[in-house]
Amino acid sequence: MSWHLRLATVADAGAIQELIARSIRALGAADYSGEQIEGALEGAFGLDSQLVADGTYFVVESEGRLVGCGGWSYRRTLFGGDARAGRDAAALDPNTDAAKIRAFFVDPGAARRGIGSALLEHCEAEARRHGFRRAEMMATLPGVRLYAARGYVPGERVRHPLVRGLSIEFVPMSKSLTA
Repeated sequence: MSWHLRLATVADAGAIQELIARSIRALGAADYSGEQIEGALEGAFGLDSQLVADGTYFVVESEGRLVGCGGWSYRRTLFGGDARAGRDAAALDPNTDAAKIRAFFVDPGAARRGIGSALLEHCEAEARRHGFRRAEMMATLPGVRLYAARGYVPGERVRHPLVRGLSIEFVPMSKSLTA
């Protein structure tokens, strides 16, 4: 399978949303219930168009189809798509704050082929280029394995409230970008 990584555009929004749903429904099924996944797709999972506007969100294409997406941010919002309330677009200070690693999803048919790792390495390099010395994220349970293998240290699991009284578990993770 050949693929290439590129900057996401506004025109990719629909395909990104479809990829996110396809990815979490298949790859998250061992860690989350169907109700949790569907509830999280209403806000906790989804495209944050601010990342696209900032030029910090990327997609991976193979044969004209999106098979991966992910980004980083210099803004305070830690996770969640456009539908999530409580977002904070304030800029971070790279001297004191950690860059945010955001919204990584891979097509189930392309999983475990280096796409997530390539996206992560690219985002870390971009964050370093912008002066950040640390990165942090709110990882999904299926994502923890990838991030831990790439040097991220997990914190205590947190429960995030969803719609209809549901909740979902995430794992805060962080890493030094100076090593």
